[in-house]
Amino acid sequence: MKKLFYISILSFLFLGVSSYGQTRKQLEKRRKKLNKEIKKYNNLLVEAKKEKTDALGDLKDLSQKIVVREQLIETIELESQELTKEIKQNEKKIAGNNKELETLKADYGDMVFKSYKSKSQQSKTMFLLSSENFLQAYKRIKYIEQYKKHRKKQGLKIIEKTKNIQRLNDSLSKKKNQKRILIKTEKNQKKRIENEKEEQEGLVSKIKNQEGKYKRQLQKKIKEEKAIAKKIDKVIRAAIAKANKGKKGKAKKGELLLSKKEKALKVNFEQNKGLLPWPINGIITRRFGVQPHPTFKSITINSTGLHIRGKKGDIAKSVFNGKILKVYTSEKGRKVVMIQHGDYITTYSNLRSVTVKKGATVKTGTSLGTVFTDKVTGKTHLFFVLSKNIKPLNPANWIRVN
Repeated sequence: MKKLFYISILSFLFLGVSSYGQTRKQLEKRRKKLNKEIKKYNNLLVEAKKEKTDALGDLKDLSQKIVVREQLIETIELESQELTKEIKQNEKKIAGNNKELETLKADYGDMVFKSYKSKSQQSKTMFLLSSENFLQAYKRIKYIEQYKKHRKKQGLKIIEKTKNIQRLNDSLSKKKNQKRILIKTEKNQKKRIENEKEEQEGLVSKIKNQEGKYKRQLQKKIKEEKAIAKKIDKVIRAAIAKANKGKKGKAKKGELLLSKKEKALKVNFEQNKGLLPWPINGIITRRFGVQPHPTFKSITINSTGLHIRGKKGDIAKSVFNGKILKVYTSEKGRKVVMIQHGDYITTYSNLRSVTVKKGATVKTGTSLGTVFTDKVTGKTHLFFVLSKNIKPLNPANWIRVN
């Protein structure tokens, strides 16, 4: 068995943007986001109390969490490198400022000594009385005034330079403390990922020992999901045809005829691309499109939407204003809600119950129903589909980044 043979194909699960070239603030923000994501995984995995083991599902969940943790470790390392650079810059600035301060103090001390030695009140008077004419006396008065101002200015510079060095020292101390915390965090994360990878290897071994059994389970699940996708497509087509009845104008097959109000809603929906809220607060366990299975390379999955894992009792909510186009029950008794937003349609599948009816107007955030929780696996997931008329779109491009 090839050790961790599936790791190389896990990247489809999380298409993370490279951390290189980012500022420390961006890296810090990314670190917080990844920490939040791992916390979400931990909460959802702990909550899913299973009556039976689900090796394939557990492996997928664990593998996804490992990918996120690896991204977190990489981000921490890069953030630590940036802090090291900042610390070195601070130390260099402090050294330069200390050198300037010593020069200022030396100049100031020299001026004070010269003033004490040759600028007593008597010498100043003599200095003025010894002038050959009024113009020379005036110039000497100006010189004395400028000398006083210069000395005062040097004194103020010393004070400001001292304060600046203190600020830099405080900043340096803070940065060093931040780095210590990051190093400690990185060690903890590396320890955790080692444990997770051991668990991962155990699951891989278990699956490999009964490969035929798990492949049959997977093929059955893929077949069921294909049937669900086919049913959704069929229902959308039928709903579009029904919605177009009695409306004036011509439309291509599978396209909605829109009223003026519906056209305006369509434009509004498009303007909110990338800003739509999530239908439930959770984690994406399967992304849109054709992708290799993380365990069995020879098997590919074509997902027409997003599988979003939530927690028991989660309520699915509308991602935008619209009208309920269809509510129906699947062969397995799960509820499905479709909402029309102009010629865009969002579908919320795998609901245990619904609270809306066909034709009802909904707003962003309107509750649609409770998401189904599998009693065997203890897992709660929503299948969320977005299409423009009958063409499936990638919902991940439309919902906001968590």
